Amino acid sequence: MTPLRNVVVFVVALGSRFASADLNSELTGAGVRAVFPGDSNYASASAAFNLRFTLEPTAIAYPTTPEDVSTIIQAGIDNNLQMVARGGGHSYVANGLGGKNGSLVIDMSSMKSITIDTASNTAVIETGNRLGDVALALNAAGRAMPHGTCSSVGIGGHSAFGGYGFTSRQWGLALDTIFAINAVLANGTIVRATQDSYPDLLWALKGAAPSFAITTSIEVNTYAAPSYAVVMEYTWSNMDYKTAGQSMYSFQNFSLSGPASPFAGELVITKGSQEGQVTFGFTGAWYGEEGSATSTLQPWLDTMPAPTTSSPLGDGSYIGTVAQLSGTSLNTSQTADSSDTFYAKSLMTPEDEPMSLEACTAFMQYLSTEGFSSDTNWFVQVELYGGPNSKIREIPNNATAFSRRDALFTFQLYASSSDALPPYPEAGFTFVDNMVTSVTSNMPSAWNYGAYTNYIDDQLENWETLYFSDNYPRLQSLKKQLDPQGLFMFPTSIEE
Repeated sequence: MTPLRNVVVFVVALGSRFASADLNSELTGAGVRAVFPGDSNYASASAAFNLRFTLEPTAIAYPTTPEDVSTIIQAGIDNNLQMVARGGGHSYVANGLGGKNGSLVIDMSSMKSITIDTASNTAVIETGNRLGDVALALNAAGRAMPHGTCSSVGIGGHSAFGGYGFTSRQWGLALDTIFAINAVLANGTIVRATQDSYPDLLWALKGAAPSFAITTSIEVNTYAAPSYAVVMEYTWSNMDYKTAGQSMYSFQNFSLSGPASPFAGELVITKGSQEGQVTFGFTGAWYGEEGSATSTLQPWLDTMPAPTTSSPLGDGSYIGTVAQLSGTSLNTSQTADSSDTFYAKSLMTPEDEPMSLEACTAFMQYLSTEGFSSDTNWFVQVELYGGPNSKIREIPNNATAFSRRDALFTFQLYASSSDALPPYPEAGFTFVDNMVTSVTSNMPSAWNYGAYTNYIDDQLENWETLYFSDNYPRLQSLKKQLDPQGLFMFPTSIEE
């Protein structure tokens, strides 16, 4: 964090103590519902998904139209406040609450329209929608789009920072489907950004949106829902770390061989039953011809020991696999929002310089020893992201603000407190940090690895480069043009 940002945050936070009364009258006078400190529902409205964070926003406002969003932004300007959008509210570091005290939160949960044009196979999706609801609405029209597995995650933040999912190898990231974004700028202007109108803004919104505007809806191209789909799960219990390292290395070799694009999968590593071992799992999905799933995976399975368990899952329908991978109801109105107390990091490994066997083995050795003794509940997912036949890598790194398209794997490294409640153990931070270090320290010093913005980490050093690579200077330049007052700021926002 630069000294300039510290000054800006201090001034805004100081001003916010005197803002609530005027802000309340401005918003209520304009017919915008808002929750303020002291209100009976303020505690629930300001609760973070990650309970490591307890933040106090100046207010949480609930727009129902783009015009409401413009009104809220103007009220924020009048009261010297910084602002942030909240969609699903699942930011790992509570950026949807501003990531700090004193922000004005613009909660999009009342804007949940989904309009599907069956003639053009496009859809307009307001950013208060959750992934499960998007999947159900599109599927009812025989359509689909790439997105992640957690049904309660908001489409706004998910698509703003990438939006990887099991169909991304054949369809790209969620943000790759977007051809127009309806948003409200820092001066309150309502715009529609396309390649022909506001192209620089569209570029920035596709990878770093919350730093530049409040997105009210995205316009996307959709895909025909696959006629057949299946999920596959394999587990190898009590795998020693050397075999696990070799198994991850062989999965990397398989991934570099270019399995067909309807194939997707991730390794899932969890605690072993004794020191020196891990539980090694694989979850895969297939969205192509029936009967071809196992044969596609077979070249890797041939290098592996016999699995402890294996099973195909689902009924063959696409929406069945979406539900299976989510594990919770796709109708998010039927499920309560969950919470956790955790620390997470990410690692994106470059396709042109894959991990060495030594790095894979060191990683598994670390998980089998430090992971065995850790008092956290942890998991690691190693997602097959790119490689040959992946649609993600067909787009240049500088085509959108999202830049890490040349990665092969995306790691999610996640550890919760033992009971999912605060406090989070101090040793848990070092434990997760060193998961990453166990890999990077066994690769060349100039290894061009990255990190994934949807697994956001407010303790990440050099995050500007790890998240945005060579695109960061352009983002800084656009930040100066589009948000010169620094209204849309949070701990990992683009700095001027």
